[in-house]
Amino acid sequence: MLRSPSPQSCLAHTVWLMHLTHLGHSCLLVDVDGTRVLIDPGSFSDVEGVRDLSAILVTHTHPDHLNPPAIPALLRDNPKAELWLESEAGDRLKSSEPQLGNRIQRMQSGQALTFGAVTVLPVGHKHALIHDGVPRPDNIGVVLTCHGHPSLFHPGDALDVEHEALNDLDVLCVPINAPWASVADTLAFVQRLAPTKVVPIHDGLLNDAGRAMYIGHIEKFGAGGGMTVLDLKGQGSTQF
Repeated sequence: MLRSPSPQSCLAHTVWLMHLTHLGHSCLLVDVDGTRVLIDPGSFSDVEGVRDLSAILVTHTHPDHLNPPAIPALLRDNPKAELWLESEAGDRLKSSEPQLGNRIQRMQSGQALTFGAVTVLPVGHKHALIHDGVPRPDNIGVVLTCHGHPSLFHPGDALDVEHEALNDLDVLCVPINAPWASVADTLAFVQRLAPTKVVPIHDGLLNDAGRAMYIGHIEKFGAGGGMTVLDLKGQGSTQF
């Protein structure tokens, strides 16, 4: 079982808050009472003005999840942030932005990280198959936990991860549109993990009508009796 921080480490006598902000496509900002974790700041994301980060996490090397030219400014704006990337993504960033070499750290699947009150468990290994002409890069999803708060899983670009940390999952970030996923794939992913709630991500290729259609399928067919979908697009910071 994934070990969450103890109640003492989360100051259980305090009223703690979790806020989520969708910053475009697969980029999500998770804020647990000041521990601020940014996931997948890619080329379809808007991270201008994001400050006071504790950590920046990157699940894989594709540009819609990692935009190397934007990382130096993001780190300048967040000098205390730790930068952790899937290994191939770390290599790509080091090659593109060599001056960041001393800031780049590489996540390993199964090796937990701690940022303030938040524990991050990297899970998974490979990106979903696009087609035989496109090599599958490595992909590491991240499970975020803190005592007394919802657990959250951001899968990057994979729907096949199995890990005990995903049992009794509260919030599942669900890629709703991709060259590597059909609606059937998405629904099977949601049904298998059976979260309490779903947050749509990976939506940068959709217009509003198409996006509503994909979300509607999850709401209606994601679980028996319906699935609660928390659509954060354009909502700013949303409290849980």
